[in-house]
Amino acid sequence: MPIPKPTFTPPFNIVRCSHTEWGVTDMDYARDFYIDLLGYICEDDLGDTLYLRGLEERNHHALILTKANSPSVYRIGFKVASEDDLDQAASFYADKGCATAWVERYAQGRTLHVDDPFGIPLEFYYKMEHRELLLQQYTLYKGARIQRIDHFNLFSNDVNTMTAFYVEELGFRMTEATVADIKDEDSDLWGTWLHRRGGVHDIAFTNGLGPRLHHIGVYVSTAMDVINFCDRLASSDHKDAFERGPGRHGISNAFFLYILDRDGHRTELFTCDYMTVDPDHPPRIWDLKDPQRQTLWGQAAPKSWFEHGTTFAGVEPTPATLTAAPIIAPE
Repeated sequence: MPIPKPTFTPPFNIVRCSHTEWGVTDMDYARDFYIDLLGYICEDDLGDTLYLRGLEERNHHALILTKANSPSVYRIGFKVASEDDLDQAASFYADKGCATAWVERYAQGRTLHVDDPFGIPLEFYYKMEHRELLLQQYTLYKGARIQRIDHFNLFSNDVNTMTAFYVEELGFRMTEATVADIKDEDSDLWGTWLHRRGGVHDIAFTNGLGPRLHHIGVYVSTAMDVINFCDRLASSDHKDAFERGPGRHGISNAFFLYILDRDGHRTELFTCDYMTVDPDHPPRIWDLKDPQRQTLWGQAAPKSWFEHGTTFAGVEPTPATLTAAPIIAPE
């Protein structure tokens, strides 16, 4: 498939990925796992809802955890550049026949909810309450020393169509892609990495039953933060959270670790990617069967990594249209 060309004049200006809200089944466990173990800063604990952020984030929250009867993802959120962009987003999605609603959100200004053409529940805002910068408050560094949210990765049942919409209509730019067969000029896209802010990705789409959330990526300062966290995790009561890594991706060059909480929500510790701010930055294309695509060192991901995701509340995922299979680590 030809690589879609981005629009540099989108109908509204998305700045970056911002936050997400998850339903979790045990709030005491969530406090222990996300605050005490991972090291998130808890900005507000309202009993049945936790508002968490990283050390360099000035926004009030990047991860919201809400008590629920079963695990789910409620929304993924993006910051836009102005109040006018919110109105333009509402008009854009309404013209596409998408459900939109203005909602009240804790510690946020005017907020727009949208169910996009693919069923992904989105949240857009311009203003969020600011908090003290904790970047140099080193006595607060603990756990994985999470700095900020970096990206969302979603399972997509149709990576071609979803990528084209986000690139050609919303102004995301592709940095990397995986194709089913790199020798075939008309090969389908199997995975894509798209950005707005000049990193490798704000959002990625991976072929599979979707839409579902595969993971959020959170940025840590160095690879040693990942290694040190592995030691901490291995000596904790949560050692069953290990899923994949540590390692270095071929795609994005990032050093990584994937962990799963007991509700199945997946977090990637992520560092050492690269700058893509140039508007003519060319995308890098990988073949699905290239063993260095997943991990630069050649290790394949486990089967769970290609199959397990978290459903969006009220959204029924659809099987993928593409059946091409990746390399899977032996069980």
